[in-house]
Amino acid sequence: MVGPKEAAGRARRLARTALACGALAALVLLVMVSVRGVGLVLGGLAGLAAAAAGAWWALAHRGLVRLLGAALVLVTLGSVLAFYVGTGLWAPGSAALLLWAAALVCADRALRLTRPVADLLARVSPPPERPVLIMNPRSGGGKVDRFDLVSRAEALGAEVILLDTSGPQDVAALARRAVADGADLLGVAGGDGTQALVAEVAAEHDLPFLVISAGTRNHFAMDLGLDRTDPATCLDALVQGVELRVDLGTVAGRAFVNTVSFGAYAEIVQSPAYRDAKAGTALDALPELLAGQAGSRVTAVADGVRLDQPQALLVSNNPYDTRDRLGGGRRPKLDTGRLGVLGLRVEGAVQAAAVALGGQSAGITELTAREVVVTSGTADIPVAVDGESLVLPVPVRCTVRPGALRVRVPRDRPGATPPTGLLRNWRRLRALAARTP
Repeated sequence: MVGPKEAAGRARRLARTALACGALAALVLLVMVSVRGVGLVLGGLAGLAAAAAGAWWALAHRGLVRLLGAALVLVTLGSVLAFYVGTGLWAPGSAALLLWAAALVCADRALRLTRPVADLLARVSPPPERPVLIMNPRSGGGKVDRFDLVSRAEALGAEVILLDTSGPQDVAALARRAVADGADLLGVAGGDGTQALVAEVAAEHDLPFLVISAGTRNHFAMDLGLDRTDPATCLDALVQGVELRVDLGTVAGRAFVNTVSFGAYAEIVQSPAYRDAKAGTALDALPELLAGQAGSRVTAVADGVRLDQPQALLVSNNPYDTRDRLGGGRRPKLDTGRLGVLGLRVEGAVQAAAVALGGQSAGITELTAREVVVTSGTADIPVAVDGESLVLPVPVRCTVRPGALRVRVPRDRPGATPPTGLLRNWRRLRALAARTP
């Protein structure tokens, strides 16, 4: 385990490396623009807009229009590449991109090594006496077996319930039975959908909940700062752990830990063919869905703000920071008591190009709310809850329960989320780089 002084020294070195790489990348770009003029930038932006328009035609149409749209994407990207190669600036441009990528990687790691104050104030609690862990052996491509999670958990005094993968099981019922038998902690090694089912039972009984990052994507584990590369490290919380109070989302009375999706994505995952042919199923369904000729047309009201017929609607348990490029699509906090709401409606190639160029107002609605109510002209609508495909009667009500879930996590978490905001993060990096031992 890395000590505080060693972590601080490593963070300082990484911060200095990040700032140096970022400065060099900016310098290279400035030299390129000064040599070739603003046409260098304008050419790239024009290519990005044309590629976005072509992508829209490829997704929203079939037949010849789809082929022409795909061809436009390929021709545009090839032309932009040829343009930069022809200017003789391909090598310095590639160097600038590599330097910027290195800056982001080093900055991200430096910020994670210096956990925010909120993490340091997590409540210390005694280890559980009768922890019960529910494990899905198929989750994450077999991570339970690959990381020997069963024997490791049992060696730490936990009772392990292995799910029977031969058929569906009532995971919530297993968790409630464990509570009735005297469990004082519930945990899950599995996907986010399974995590949510057991988290709901833990919240009902005010028991600590343990997240083991044995799923495929592990979004909830990532935002808790847990190690997603080695789920066995999550078991450290059984012996040396602290508790965090986090929010729990609800949709139609059912708990969710990450997101609830409505619209195109929720419609596509309903298809039986989606599991075996995701790309083909999506391409086949998107033209009618984007044009509003198929699927349910939904309307959402988020704390009084109306979103009319978004093509895609995402409601999250706490908002994602979509502006912070260092955050990588994460939720910087899980205790704001707010839902994140992201609606997308793009009605043509021009609007798609505007969105690609950063036109947030063009087709994208982003806000927070305590309650989101989704309605439709149909009696029920498809909904994707933490990746699970459901059909729910309208109106579908999404709410948040502030501080409803006690999460037990290891004291040392390598992915503890840094404060939000790109500018604020770079200021922190400068402070880290200037700090002396």
